[in-house]
Amino acid sequence: MHEDGNGGEEHAGSPEPASGVEQPAFLALERELTVLLRRARASQGEMAREVHPDLEPSAYGLLVRLEECGRQRATELASYIGVGKATMSRQLRALEELGLVGREPDPADGRAWLVTLTEEGRRRVSRVREARRARYAGRLADWDPGEVDELARLLHRLNRGTEK
Repeated sequence: MHEDGNGGEEHAGSPEPASGVEQPAFLALERELTVLLRRARASQGEMAREVHPDLEPSAYGLLVRLEECGRQRATELASYIGVGKATMSRQLRALEELGLVGREPDPADGRAWLVTLTEEGRRRVSRVREARRARYAGRLADWDPGEVDELARLLHRLNRGTEK
């Protein structure tokens, strides 16, 4: 008998190692991503409330996108977030009412509007993101910086792969 790499033992005479989605690595990946995503959803609600007590958790990612990429059309935001135009319009109206985003005419197309963070929105989102990064730094303080870089690289690769 010998270790299978996941702490289990492979018994002599047992069938060949699982293939495809039944491989222990994919089972472990599915389990760990489920935990990560569940915690991320809970955390997103907390971060949204830190930005503004009335902010919907789903709108937090929209604000982060605007902070990172600058002004964008609502259709671009809807496509990136993965929601329909009606949902995006409703979220943007709510964000405008909270004073976190504004709209301005698109200079390239007078019929279209660009959505942008207001100064208040930028200030609030920046403050919450800085606090979030500080929490990550604290939780990963015992990691080697190269491991943090590798995790970020692999997550980026995973995210790019899911866009296809």
